[in-house]
Amino acid sequence: MRWPSKCFVHAAVAVGLPFAVRLAAQQAPLVGYSVAGASVEQATESQAIARVSAAEASTFSRDLSREPHMSGTPAQARTRDYVIALMRQWGLETEVRAYSVYIPQPKSVHVWKLGQAPAGDSTELILAEDAVPGDSTTGSSQILTFNGYSGVGSGAGDVVYVNYGLIQDYAHLDSVGVSVAGKVVIARYGKSFRGIKAREAERHHAAALLIYSDPADDGYVKGDTYPEGPMRPPQGVQRGSVMNDDGDPSTPGYPSLPGVPRLAPEQMPLPHIPVVPISYRNAALLLGDLRGTGTVHGSAAASAAGSVAHFPDAWQGALPFRYHIGPGPTRARVSFDAETGQAAYHTIWNTYGIVRGTTHPEEMVLFGGHRDAWGPGASDNVSGVVTVLGAAHAIADEVRAGRRPARTIIFATWDAEEWGLEGSVEYVEQDSTRLAQSALAYFNVDMPADGPNFTGTGSPSLRSLLRDVARQVVDPAHPDSGAPLSVYARWRRTSVTPDTTEPAMEDPGGGSDFAGFSAHLGIPILEWGYGGNGGVYHSVYDDYAWESRFGDPGFVHHVASARIGVRLLLRMANADVVPFDYVEYAHTMRGYIAPIDSATRAHGWSVSTAALAQAIERMERAAAAFALARDSAIAAPGRHAAAFEAANRALLRVERALTRPEGLHDRSWYRSLIYAPDNDDGYADLALPSVNEAIRSGNRDLTAQEIADLAHRFDGATAALTAARSALRPPGS
Repeated sequence: MRWPSKCFVHAAVAVGLPFAVRLAAQQAPLVGYSVAGASVEQATESQAIARVSAAEASTFSRDLSREPHMSGTPAQARTRDYVIALMRQWGLETEVRAYSVYIPQPKSVHVWKLGQAPAGDSTELILAEDAVPGDSTTGSSQILTFNGYSGVGSGAGDVVYVNYGLIQDYAHLDSVGVSVAGKVVIARYGKSFRGIKAREAERHHAAALLIYSDPADDGYVKGDTYPEGPMRPPQGVQRGSVMNDDGDPSTPGYPSLPGVPRLAPEQMPLPHIPVVPISYRNAALLLGDLRGTGTVHGSAAASAAGSVAHFPDAWQGALPFRYHIGPGPTRARVSFDAETGQAAYHTIWNTYGIVRGTTHPEEMVLFGGHRDAWGPGASDNVSGVVTVLGAAHAIADEVRAGRRPARTIIFATWDAEEWGLEGSVEYVEQDSTRLAQSALAYFNVDMPADGPNFTGTGSPSLRSLLRDVARQVVDPAHPDSGAPLSVYARWRRTSVTPDTTEPAMEDPGGGSDFAGFSAHLGIPILEWGYGGNGGVYHSVYDDYAWESRFGDPGFVHHVASARIGVRLLLRMANADVVPFDYVEYAHTMRGYIAPIDSATRAHGWSVSTAALAQAIERMERAAAAFALARDSAIAAPGRHAAAFEAANRALLRVERALTRPEGLHDRSWYRSLIYAPDNDDGYADLALPSVNEAIRSGNRDLTAQEIADLAHRFDGATAALTAARSALRPPGS
């Protein structure tokens, strides 16, 4: 699951589109549809969403979260069979694709608190999560508390507390003369992807890394803990992968099929030190006795009190004692063992339910969510699978009633997302040519029913579509007064959106299955869902009992998320002209220029972004001209199927033009020049990454080159919009 946070040079902001543009969009019946076509489409969508059932969602959730189902296990194979059986029962065409990927399963994990010399007595920490009375799932099997792709072996030494384990945290330690070389470092979860924490610990030569969820971030400070409330209990542990790349690390850039060459494990970009997650109950045993014994600013005479004086207040967590950095006197040993050799390769399975389109079967709209979990996974991500299944059942019923969409719809459940987006990435790599040519959009759901507050992430070209659809789905929250609110109206209310703007939507970054579609191929994406306070992420407590009590009582948010998916799929699949909004796209791009200027000025560079700004302005003018031509052509008497087809083919080239086959300068798999995961965060997005990564590297000449290259590619996108507009001109005009 993706944990959103700010990117390098900008934060998610509410979109302040020009008033006239927003008003025109609101007055249009349905973008991309004639008046008559819009009437039919609205009736079809309304009939379809009425079929989504909370009772069915509850049943699916209970069945799919009966047991932990990590990738590569028999339990995960059972979720495959369950999903495929349902889709076949509903009359969908189905497919299962298998890939053999490198996901070494854990064999043993141990952590000891070591006694001080010379006695050397040690205490082994109890790592397993306690069963909860009345919640039978927590008392059955559970996956070992481990981090996927941890280095194997053993590491021991003095304990050093490194706050969140961020780049800036290690910079502070360096500034006060504390080295972690040969030490066991302990970091709290949050602020960045756990793989970044592992990378930084190893870069600083730590012997091992322990990661825990501090109650300040994910525990009793946020609310009552499970089972009394939704937050993480003292014994709760967050598992998760510590690989920073996407896809099977043994087959970088190509699918993991039989006979393909594979990297040896030592060639894979994976941690070499043991990395183990622990509970905050265990963290307290290691942190409580820490004191400062390192030097400060290189002074050999500095004392423990000196280190304490340099302890930043922001490093204090919520455990019931004053935190210290160390090193020591507490010492620890960490041991982890996992499968090696051929035993470390396991089969994963993606499932697909397919509705073939009538008039444009080669064009595809995809809707997916990952099926694997680190535990029972009722929230992450059975809730997403249930949402996909709810939409699939509703549209399958429409097909049986004789209403088949014009374009092909694919319902996917991905395997091994939790290890590194592996199922979706292998699919994207296997079908890259077909997807690049024919995929209109990919819609993703990852933990979409976890609380009362609606949020959205997406490509700027699809944001107006999500807002329009959200206006047409009733929010499940009980109204304070008067009539029920739409999802959109409550979204505005809970996000406190000013009247002059739209609710903020985050940019696509990393951390979930949309990344391969967006960052690798430049396919527009949307992700949406409901969130709130919850602290069972990647633990054994993420089960049906928690979900039905705290995540989504009544399963009403599962229903709302599925209904949004149904409307989005049908809207895209049936449109005469695909409803992309490139006016909003270009307007959003303009907002990224000023932070680039600020960053270059901070370096003291005289690097101009004028050419880039002008290219974006040309794109915005072309987008506005296309929108007028589209609306005029759709409103004109008679049907213009050939013109619409030509326009849609051109529209598919717009965002592909903003990718680069050779990828980013130091990350070739990421081809999109608009959005990529932040290389120093992993969850967050980085807008205009080719330029911003050049700025980060301190390379003025490369920054200027990347700005010029990006401006050229925006002109390619403008050319595609111009071609789409030309296709819609009446003959002889």
